[in-house]
Amino acid sequence: MELKDKVIVVTGGGRGLGRAMALELAGKGAKLALVDLNQEDLDQTVAMCADKGVEARSYQADISDEAAVEKLFGDIATDFGAINGLVNNAGITRDGLFLKVKDGKVVNKMTKDQWDLVIKVNLTGTFLCAREAAAKMIELGCQGCIINISSISRAGNMGQTNYTATKAGVAAMAVTWAKELARYGIRAAAVAPGFIGTEMVMSMKPEALEKVEAMIPAKRLGKPEEIAKTVAFIFENDYISGRCFEVDGALRL
Repeated sequence: MELKDKVIVVTGGGRGLGRAMALELAGKGAKLALVDLNQEDLDQTVAMCADKGVEARSYQADISDEAAVEKLFGDIATDFGAINGLVNNAGITRDGLFLKVKDGKVVNKMTKDQWDLVIKVNLTGTFLCAREAAAKMIELGCQGCIINISSISRAGNMGQTNYTATKAGVAAMAVTWAKELARYGIRAAAVAPGFIGTEMVMSMKPEALEKVEAMIPAKRLGKPEEIAKTVAFIFENDYISGRCFEVDGALRL
């Protein structure tokens, strides 16, 4: 898919990986519909995309709310007249051990609230956005691609029962959608980043960062731009569908 003048929706587009992906796609001439809860972050990313000479609009929405997502994609379709792609990037963490045991006694458990919130945003939100994006793409006669942002944690990671469940889920959903939507000219894929130098990761204590980097065979964190380039590559290659691309410096958890 030639990205120039194509309409791409990026959730979690206000900062971090979402901002990096928006800027990479803007550099290739795509029009951006950026979705986030934080309007200030959105305004900054929209301005940065506009500086690259493309049309970019912001949409403040809770992706876990079905009615809000239906309205969101209706508004985007009306504003741009097309939807050619979606990057399902928005997500949260609420980490904690499945069970915390001390002296043979269970002293803490991952709460249902921790589980429910991460499932609601990362898994249900991804499902809702993809469903509405695909519906609008079919209605408007637009071919394109849906990309889910998974994680290296999809293979399982201590302290992340809830998060790993969602990231395995979004990768599997991409395979399913690739099979179901191919007849409409819509592809689907996923990207599973390793440890990337976003604001959140870089805010870790220096000693914790050193331990993380030591585990990575590449001996460094990934750059947000490296994930963004992977996303652009998937959009541009029309024979890619139903696969999850691991971008992790050879790290295996």
